This record gives sequence, C-alpha cells and structure tokens, in this order.
Amino acid sequence: MDNKILVLKEILIKEMEDYFENDKKRTNHAKKVMAYAEELLKKEKADWPVVISASILHDTGIKISEKKYKSADGYYQEKEGPSIARKILLKTDLSNKNIDEICEIITHHHTPGIVNTQNFKVLYDSDCLVNLKDEIHLLNKKKLLKIIEKTFLTNTGKNLAIIIYCHDS
Repeated sequence: MDNKILVLKEILIKEMEDYFENDKKRTNHAKKVMAYAEELLKKEKADWPVVISASILHDTGIKISEKKYKSADGYYQEKEGPSIARKILLKTDLSNKNIDEICEIITHHHTPGIVNTQNFKVLYDSDCLVNLKDEIHLLNKKKLLKIIEKTFLTNTGKNLAIIIYCHDS
C-alpha cells in the first residue's frame, strides 16, 4: 500500500470518527470493514482508494437516519449517506470521478445487483464479513455455508467467510 493511500485512510478515519463523535460501535464497524477490504484487495483486482474510502464511509447515513427517521434501516442509510460522504470526500485529493463512484457504492451498499463493479463487490463482501458475525449463532454450519455461497459476491470474500466462520477451531 503506498503512502498516498495511507494518508487518505488517515484523513477519512479522522473525519469519520469526528462525524460519529463518541459512537465507538459505528467507528469500530467501519474500521473492521476497512480491514477486511484491505484483505480482499490483496487478491481482488479493484481500486484501493475507491474501496478503502467506501469502506470507511459506507455507513455515514446511519446517524442521520436514526435521527430523521428513527430507523437504522439500510434504505435510509443509502438515501442519506452519499451527501455526508461527499462532503467528507471533498476534503481529500480524490478525483470527482472517484468521489462519484464512492457515493454510488454507498447509495447501494445494502442492495447488491444495482452497482455491479468489482469495487462494489469488494466493499459489499467486506461489510458482509463483519455483519455475518452477528448472525452465526443463529445458524448451523450447513445453513451458514448456503448463506455465504448466496450472499458473497467475490470468491475471496466467500473463501474468507468460510475460513473465519465455518472451520472449527
């Protein structure tokens, strides 16, 4: 990872933490999604600045959704998140094209199939890797494998999910 991406991550993490204030649950979630994105990016051909930025900012819409709609529903996050993310992204040296793509990913990050880019797929799988942890206690291994096969969009994401959640320790 080059120095430019490290600086970008630093700026966006600081901005995201400032935006969420003391909400450690939200900031920790974003950091975990980012860590999985970095892992997937080692094997998947995708644009590091776009995916890393989207991973850090993908849930920024949740704060205003809870305030405005009294709901953290994905629909509201997708509706409210892009404008907040864009304001943050404009503080970086990312191109307008990249900012537009990141906002498009955020607009649909709970609804796969609308954006079909590799950048979207890596972000989506990274978020699923984090969110799946909350579901595994409800599922037996066979059901979990079916969900992983059906849900994940990249082979790397599927394989990592199987390693993390399906292998006995």
